[in-house]
Amino acid sequence: MSLKIATWNVNSLRQRLPHLERLSKEHAPDVLCLQETKVDDPLFPGEALAEMGYQHQAFRGQKSYNGVAIVSRIPFEKRDHRIWCQKDDKRHVEVELPGGLELHNFYVPSGGPDPDPDKNDKFAHKLSFLEEMAHWAKSNTRGRKVLIVGDLNVAPLENDVWNHKRLVRSVGHTPGESQRMADLLDAGALVDVPRHFTPPDQPLYSWWGYRYPLAFQKDYGWRLDHALASQPLMPEIQRIKTLRDMRGWEKPSDHVPVLVELAT
Repeated sequence: MSLKIATWNVNSLRQRLPHLERLSKEHAPDVLCLQETKVDDPLFPGEALAEMGYQHQAFRGQKSYNGVAIVSRIPFEKRDHRIWCQKDDKRHVEVELPGGLELHNFYVPSGGPDPDPDKNDKFAHKLSFLEEMAHWAKSNTRGRKVLIVGDLNVAPLENDVWNHKRLVRSVGHTPGESQRMADLLDAGALVDVPRHFTPPDQPLYSWWGYRYPLAFQKDYGWRLDHALASQPLMPEIQRIKTLRDMRGWEKPSDHVPVLVELAT
């Protein structure tokens, strides 16, 4: 028996419903963790997702921006959320699955274009968010079965971007952001699951931007979508796969899903 958990920044949930239906048929994830849903809670397409088999739903959204959801074929033991940096911008939702697995779905702020926190409030917010995550992880992930997934908006390693030397001063790949990701892993005794299976010297991407139309064809990618596991959970993780082909679907999100498979 296995449990499949997919994390995906859908970049507008209602636009991606056909893709979600195809994903559910081709890869059969039991749980979907979605980011950037861009839909107010009263308009959340719960019925359409239930028809795909995801009857159990926890979501927090807002029109046009942000928003996170966890939808599942498996009942939740409980659900909750946390407000980060004293700003309720719908960036986190959590559930507990049978067997005591705590699943946290995050959408970390992108940080805007300027990697200077003194000049750019959005970047300062991003750094504070990552710091608060590390502080939280220190007390909430050690010794428990915890899986953190989502668009964390940081490509922390050199081979998490298509050109490290060119991009090291770009938001999402600066040394300060990479260090905060390392601090998060250290604070929570967490494992970077994709890099557990794919060595750091190999390229690994989950996002190809819209701004340059040939980004996907030329593989100008970044790894922004993450799965971080606590030490007690690692023996249950069997494999992980980045579903690259979905970036080539018609009208795709700029992100692709990352699929984690666990033994149950």
